[in-house]
Amino acid sequence: MPTPPPVALTIAGSDSGGGAGIQADLKTFHAFGVFGTSALTAVTAQNTLGVRAVHPVPEDVVWTQIEAIAEDLPPTATKSGMLATRRLVETVARAIDAFHLQPYVLDPVMVATSGDRLLDEDAESAVRDLLVPRAAVVTPNAHEAALLTGHALASPGDLVRAGERLLALGARAALVKGGHLDGPELVDALVTPEGVRLWRWPRRTTRNTHGTGCTLSAAIAAGLAQGRPLIEAVDAALVFVHRALEAAPPLGHGHGPLNHWAPVPDPAVSAR
Repeated sequence: MPTPPPVALTIAGSDSGGGAGIQADLKTFHAFGVFGTSALTAVTAQNTLGVRAVHPVPEDVVWTQIEAIAEDLPPTATKSGMLATRRLVETVARAIDAFHLQPYVLDPVMVATSGDRLLDEDAESAVRDLLVPRAAVVTPNAHEAALLTGHALASPGDLVRAGERLLALGARAALVKGGHLDGPELVDALVTPEGVRLWRWPRRTTRNTHGTGCTLSAAIAAGLAQGRPLIEAVDAALVFVHRALEAAPPLGHGHGPLNHWAPVPDPAVSAR
């Protein structure tokens, strides 16, 4: 019999346009050779131009989805994305503990690439207080990091300081993404109790950024599900996302999707 693949779980909303959310997560898990499972938190009507409607899934249905997966297909890593409401954040926090969903990757999805809000304002503190302390790694962009820490970010040094504040809030590691900062260079900062690792990339002009954060956090979860050390999982995920950006297909009339067929970095060789 073939060896069963590692299993990863995504707890997130759907994207009817296919570029972000559950759809992007499952594509990414598949690309990394990980069996993807999912618990749907919200149904959205959206495309590359924006979000037209959001319908949160009842909390008991989200709980039962996670319970069903944990009992039969226990994941070796879990990520969450769009959670929509405070009560769903609370439900996911309880489920992480009840079903031992670790390591847990927190993508604190608050606003879509299009600028549409995907998390109720009264849920932001719940993400900070309930999910950040449970995270093996939290992956905010600069805007999300500012909301979680209460400090604006304007420089690479601010990325590191935000990561340090997230560790103080209980996260075991923080990958603070600098794509929203100005400048010719894009910097991402991984902050852990052992120190800081920076990745620097030439900034490219592209409209194909829809689902970037979802894909990155899913790729990290896939690496952790395979048993990779965190820094290797993060490195492979970042390289994969940049390859997917470079090869993004010309789809849609707004912020287009990434190319989830991009090659995954070989863990046996140097990623870059």
